[in-house]
Amino acid sequence: MENIHTAVVIPCYKVETKIEETVLDIPEFITHIILINDASPDNTGNIIDDMARKNKKITSIHHSKNQGVGGAMKSGFNKALELQSDIIIKIDGDGQMDTSYLLPMIETLKKSQYQFVKGNRFHDRKMLKKMPAIRRAGNLLIGFLIKLASGYWKISDPTNGFFAIQRKTLKELNFNRLSNRFFFESSLIIELYYTGASIKDLTMPAIYNDEKSNLSITQTLFSFPFKIFVSFIRRIWLQYFIYDFNIASLYIFFGSISFLFGLIFGSIKWAYYASNHIAAPTGTIMLATLTLILGFQMLLSAIQYDITAKNPFQHQYE
Repeated sequence: MENIHTAVVIPCYKVETKIEETVLDIPEFITHIILINDASPDNTGNIIDDMARKNKKITSIHHSKNQGVGGAMKSGFNKALELQSDIIIKIDGDGQMDTSYLLPMIETLKKSQYQFVKGNRFHDRKMLKKMPAIRRAGNLLIGFLIKLASGYWKISDPTNGFFAIQRKTLKELNFNRLSNRFFFESSLIIELYYTGASIKDLTMPAIYNDEKSNLSITQTLFSFPFKIFVSFIRRIWLQYFIYDFNIASLYIFFGSISFLFGLIFGSIKWAYYASNHIAAPTGTIMLATLTLILGFQMLLSAIQYDITAKNPFQHQYE
C-alpha cells in the first residue's frame, strides 16, 4: 500500500502448531509483522525466530517472563511505533481470525472518520449459531457492562481481539492503564474513550477450531465485573463531575442518593419489622418505595442522557 505503513502484531503463547499458518495467511501488502513470544513453554519461540530469519518483514520479540496478552501487545505496540507504522492491527496466533478482513479494516481507517476498527461476530447470524453457547452468553453480558463503563454504547462485541488502530490514537493511549492479562481488549475500549476516538464495527466471522481458550470462565465472571465497575465510576466522575456538570450530573447525584436511601432504609425497616413480627406502618413502606422508585427513574434518565451524549474528548479529531 502506497504511503501507508502497516504492522500486524501477534501475541504468541502455545501456538507452535498454528503460528506459521497464521503468518502465511497475512497479505503481502502488510509492511511489518511483529511476533511476541510471551515466554511460551513450547517451541513457539524457536519457530518465530526461524520465520524472522527467512522474512525481513518479521520481527520477533521474546519475553523472559509471561506478561499476558496485554503485556505482549504493549511490547508489540511499542515496536510498531518504533517502526513508524501508520496503522497497527492485532490478530491472534491461533488461526481464529480471518486475515482477508485486514484490507477492509485498513481502508476503513484510511477513508473515514474512524480511528479504531474492530471485528464484530454478533452481526453474523450463521457464525453466531456456531459460537459456543456459554461463550456467547458471557460475551453478551460482559459486552453490556463494557458499554456502560466505556461510554461506547453503539458498538457490539467489545471483547473482540481483532482490531486496527491509527498511530496517532495509539500514541495517545495511556499504556499503564491497559490490562496485561485477559482484560486487555476491554481495558483498551475503555481507555479509547479518553482519546476521543471513534470506533467502527466490522462484521466478520470467528473461526472456532480445536484450540482451547486460556481464559477461565470463573476468572472472567469474578474479575471482570469489579474492574468494569471501577472503570465505570471513573468515567462517570470525570465526564459528569470534573470535565462537565449538566442535567445528567444532577440525575446521577440525586438519583443515587434517593435510590440508596430507599434501598438501605427499606431493608433495615423490613428486617426490623419482620424479625419482630410487626406490620410495617404505611408511611414507612411508602417512604422506602417512593424514594427507591424516584431514584431508579432518575438513574434511568441519566443512562438515557449518557447514551446520546457526545464524547467530551472527541473535539481533538474534529
